Amino acid sequence: MKKKLITPKQAVHIVEKEWLNPYNPIVVNLIGAGGTGSQVLTALARMNQALIALNHPGLFVRLFDNDRVERANLGRQLFATAELKKYKAVALIDRVNLFFGTNWKAVPQLYDKSLFSNDAALAQAGLTISCVDTVQARLEIAGILKNLNKNSGHGRNRPLYYMDFGNSRFTGQVILSTIGKVIQPAMKKYQTVDQLPMVTDEFKELLLASESTDNTPSCSLAEALAKQDLFINSSLANLGASLLWQLFREGMLFNRGFFLNLKEFRAQPLKITPTVAKEVKMKSSKFHLKVA
Repeated sequence: MKKKLITPKQAVHIVEKEWLNPYNPIVVNLIGAGGTGSQVLTALARMNQALIALNHPGLFVRLFDNDRVERANLGRQLFATAELKKYKAVALIDRVNLFFGTNWKAVPQLYDKSLFSNDAALAQAGLTISCVDTVQARLEIAGILKNLNKNSGHGRNRPLYYMDFGNSRFTGQVILSTIGKVIQPAMKKYQTVDQLPMVTDEFKELLLASESTDNTPSCSLAEALAKQDLFINSSLANLGASLLWQLFREGMLFNRGFFLNLKEFRAQPLKITPTVAKEVKMKSSKFHLKVA
C-alpha cells in the first residue's frame, strides 16, 4: 500500500485585522527624503488617493529628514532648483500637500532617541519605512521600534510593520518585517506566519559587511550617478509600494520583500516561510544586501 504524500501548506502572513477595515487613516513614519525616500513619498501619495477612492480612510504620513537640498540632489532626487537649501522633508511634504490636498507632516530632524524624548507621540506609527544610508541608522530605528513594541500596548497607531529600502549602484532590496507578532487566524489551506524577522536581525552580518566606507557627499549629479544608477531608487520605490498595496488591499502576503538587480533586469521575491534560516543562506549566496 502506497503512502499518501503530504504536501506542505504554503506559508502566508495575514495582515493585522484592524488594518483590513480601519476607521482612521493609518499613520506612516517615512525616514529619509533622499533618492529613495522622495520616490517612496510620491508612491504613498498616489496610494493614499487610490485608497480613499475605494472608501478606505487612507494614510497619514510623517517624513523625517534633517538634510537640506543641495545642487547634487537635482535630477536623481525629486527636487527643483527653487528648493535649494530648503529642508528636504519640508520641500517634499509642501509639494505633496499642495498637489494631493493632504495634510501630511514634515519633521526636519533625525529619527533618533533624542527626538522622541521631547515628543514621544512622533514615534507612534502603524507602519515605519526606512530609506536611510547607514547600517547604524537602521540599527537605531530597529531598537526604537522594538522598545515601542514592548511599551505601546494595544492602542491605536501602535507599531506593527517595518519596511526597509536599501541599494547600491545597480542592486537593492526591500524587506517587510513585523514589529513583534501579529495574531493570525486559523486557516486550513495555508500555514500562517505571525512574525516576519527584522532586516537588522536576519541580515545583520551581511549589512555590516556590505556597508560602504565612502560616505562623502557628492558635489554634482555626475558624481552622484557614479555611485547610484539614475533609476535604481524609483524602481525599488515602485516595487516596494506594490508590496504595500497588496498589504492594504488584499490583506494577505506570500512574499515579504524582494532583491533587485537592475543591470540584469532581475527581481527575486523573498518568500514568507515558517523558518527563514535556509532561505537566508540561499539568498546571501546570490545577492549582497546593500545600504541605501
